[in-house]
Amino acid sequence: MATAAGAILAGLSANAGPSGAQDASPVYGVTLPEGYRSWEFIAPAEEAPPLDELRLTVGNAIAMRAYRSGTLPFPDGSILVKLAWKHVQSPEFAPASIPGAATTVQVMEKDSRRFAASGGWGFGRFIDGKPVDAAQHLTCFACHQARVQNHDYVFTRYAR
Repeated sequence: MATAAGAILAGLSANAGPSGAQDASPVYGVTLPEGYRSWEFIAPAEEAPPLDELRLTVGNAIAMRAYRSGTLPFPDGSILVKLAWKHVQSPEFAPASIPGAATTVQVMEKDSRRFAASGGWGFGRFIDGKPVDAAQHLTCFACHQARVQNHDYVFTRYAR
């Protein structure tokens, strides 16, 4: 695992963008895309404890065309954004859940040349609009590679 993480870090460190780019994720250089909160809905998700989160994934127009047509691998330019909130019981209706405090915004950006060392995907994880540390980013590809390599490293399936 350490060797794979080192290879990814070495292969991607040049992609991190200009030095001092504090809004870009370490390792990959991915930023929060402009206007992502108005992108189209892909699917909801619920994470069990200990995360205990409600999540919603949205995609840009390129990703949405790929989802609708069933295209794999996703084409370059595809961007997926997952928003996450703590899972909270509704105060008005006990059987319902509602989003609580925001936890993270996670981004996957497809660029097969720029991110060749990580299956063509760059990753960003943000809390309050700021990227988390490099150690957390080094876990992204390893997890996707271990579990969804045969689905172009993407967990989220399109909710029709």
